[in-house]
Amino acid sequence: MDASNFILIACMVDKTRLSRSEGATSNPYHIALSICLESLRSFLAEKKQDHLQTHVVVECRGKKEDRELELEFRRICDGNNPSNRQLPFDIVFADKKTNLTGLQLADLVARPVGLNYIRPAQANQAFDLLKRKFYCDGGRKQVGSGYENVGLIIYPPQKAKSPDEPTEAVTPTRNPQST
Repeated sequence: MDASNFILIACMVDKTRLSRSEGATSNPYHIALSICLESLRSFLAEKKQDHLQTHVVVECRGKKEDRELELEFRRICDGNNPSNRQLPFDIVFADKKTNLTGLQLADLVARPVGLNYIRPAQANQAFDLLKRKFYCDGGRKQVGSGYENVGLIIYPPQKAKSPDEPTEAVTPTRNPQST
């Protein structure tokens, strides 16, 4: 993974805090999709490629879920997004059995990102490596820093207790994967 050349954009949705702030009807997968597509658009704009058609590959989850996700994807790309602009993305569904490298990579990064949020004080070598892969402010010159709220977005955003105090992750009381 260290030798692989890729740029990572990830969104971590805290389902516990989400249910309190937006209601239980919010779909965390749709929220993460919207956030990641907007970050992808920013990345492509930085590279002056935001006008080109880009295929976004997502893993199949089930017929109903895939239909709902595609509908949400189309809404986002049609302008229902934070920048209120059309996005030149096209969705491609891939079955896990296809064994695509991108899907494998997504599986490998998801756990370290989640664990870093749930247990920020715990050593996490995989996340330490991923810090150098996140899309960040300042381009590749700033690799390993400036990725918060750029290439790694936590949702809902946490508020600092005071202007001088950084935000902190709060360990959920239950396993976020169980909901």
